[in-house]
Amino acid sequence: MLSGAAALPLMAMPWQAAQAQFRVEVSGAGMTQIPFSAVSFRENAQVDQDMAAIVRADLERSGQFRFVEPVPARMDETSLPDLTPWRSKGADAMFAGSVTRLADGRYDVRFRLWDVVRGKDLGALSYPVATQDLRSAAHGIADYIYEKLTGEKGVFSTRIAYVTKAGSRYDLWVADADGENARAALTSAEPIISPSWAPGGSHLAYVSFESRKPVIYTQEVATKKRRLLANFRGSNSAPSWSPDGQQLVATLSISGNAQIYAMASGGGEPRRLSQSSSIDTEPVFSADGRTIFFVSDRGGSPQIYKMGAQGGSPQRVTFTGNYNISPSPSPDGRWLAFVSRVGGAFRLHVMDLANGNVTAVTDTSADESPSFAPNSRMIIYATRDKGQEALMTTTVDGRIKTRLAGARGDIREPEWGPFTR
Repeated sequence: MLSGAAALPLMAMPWQAAQAQFRVEVSGAGMTQIPFSAVSFRENAQVDQDMAAIVRADLERSGQFRFVEPVPARMDETSLPDLTPWRSKGADAMFAGSVTRLADGRYDVRFRLWDVVRGKDLGALSYPVATQDLRSAAHGIADYIYEKLTGEKGVFSTRIAYVTKAGSRYDLWVADADGENARAALTSAEPIISPSWAPGGSHLAYVSFESRKPVIYTQEVATKKRRLLANFRGSNSAPSWSPDGQQLVATLSISGNAQIYAMASGGGEPRRLSQSSSIDTEPVFSADGRTIFFVSDRGGSPQIYKMGAQGGSPQRVTFTGNYNISPSPSPDGRWLAFVSRVGGAFRLHVMDLANGNVTAVTDTSADESPSFAPNSRMIIYATRDKGQEALMTTTVDGRIKTRLAGARGDIREPEWGPFTR
């Protein structure tokens, strides 16, 4: 932890630079939000990332924080500020920091968080990072602040995966949770679909059509080393990992029609779990690994069902509407996100699994592929927004929505990664 030191002299510090960096578009208002504030980090001008603005964007995107314009001041993590002006501004918390170039070319990013109401120092951290990791440091700061002020773990240092199509080129991307810093994990002239994160975030499973048929691969994210997992007769699709990472479930048509199978993560013979003459697809484990949610048309239209992880008699889960697909259970076991067709529009819905109540959380018409953040507080999904393809996040209640920066073109199949191990 950093120790306190003398306060820096007060001077005007406009927030315009931070606003220019703040590329996440937020709409809506939450019921209860923590008001917070910040000043630009000392010596931030020597790098091309506005650290305070990135942290601000992360916190606001969560839906649990509201930014308060700062008191004109110049501060850093060593300051001993008079918090009275910040309190009169209505801020409950504020943070400040600095960026210092080290002799080896890296930067030391430091910050301190204050509880404005109680006049309490809530701690400080230091992140010595290379230039390309400045955003990661900012996300780490946001995670620290989020946990200190809410008591829950932040998700800003996690990653997302998604697929884009540009002309005849398909790319599988891995990016920061805010959509920035995207890096291609795979590029192909044939479609890529259904990315799925392994627990711990070290591997992805996905479906590639590079063999002119759907085939399932697993790939180590850091090295891009991959393994062919499923290339059985017919279609191999919709892979999803078990919570312990020891197996995957997927949709295979070995038997002639699409059914759900389980396979060891290292490969081997698949084991059939569903037994029907209908199409069963999109399997995904519940967080405790005991249940598999999936989509089936066994009742005449696509609906979401659940069965035990070892198979057994399925139970229907969705009863509202005649077209419900893409189940995504929350990591805390409370919610099920899915897409429902309503009057020709495909909209994201959330079900409370305890009582079955369903709520529409969007008013758009082309939502797809919902995926929960690992703290169960937000959902990422693809949609069309203002006439363009977009990656969006929403709070579970639908009150706060953000459009993620960075992604361009035909965007599909977002999947929010887990907490890293």
